Amino acid sequence: MNKVLLREYYAMCEGGVCQDFLTESEKRLVNEHGACFLTGIIQAADKKNGNGRVYPKKVLQRELKNYQKLVDENRALGELDHPDESVINLRNVSHMVTKCWWDGENVMGKIRTLDTPSGNILKSLAQSGVTLGISSRGMGSVKESNGDTIVEDDFQLICFDIVSEPSTGGAYLTLSESQQKELRNKVWTKADRINRALHNILK
Repeated sequence: MNKVLLREYYAMCEGGVCQDFLTESEKRLVNEHGACFLTGIIQAADKKNGNGRVYPKKVLQRELKNYQKLVDENRALGELDHPDESVINLRNVSHMVTKCWWDGENVMGKIRTLDTPSGNILKSLAQSGVTLGISSRGMGSVKESNGDTIVEDDFQLICFDIVSEPSTGGAYLTLSESQQKELRNKVWTKADRINRALHNILK
């Protein structure tokens, strides 16, 4: 059976507020250097998603184990929006997955926005309160079984992209609680006001 590009969409952080998964060092990066982290559900096993597909847990466990190597080497990159290719386009990279782990049947993830053109757009959207989702991208084949579309054992996970339209509701991607507080307490400097005025003129 031929492999096809499989894309799944998930919203992150149920209720619009993430549990604060940031470490103390990450909180310092947020407070001192303006770093931006997002956390939530990035995949789910053994249940039908919004695209009608079911990912067996054993398949996801294997692929997450392989993906962890990319995370450990700071190579777990993703793009803003969802391309139709099976290769990550570095010119459109917006974020890096810094941690992923299992929580029951859900795969949780933490991502950091990057200082790239797409990463800066993502950071601005997140800090403006825009609802965002995350989508897995991979190659594999599927089979029909008892009315369900099952992803087969040849599935290969490529990356996780940021999208506007998730297929699984209930867990929207947002800033962590500490970053939300930081934004609420932010004092706008003269430079901030000038930049905002210039942005309004140029847009």
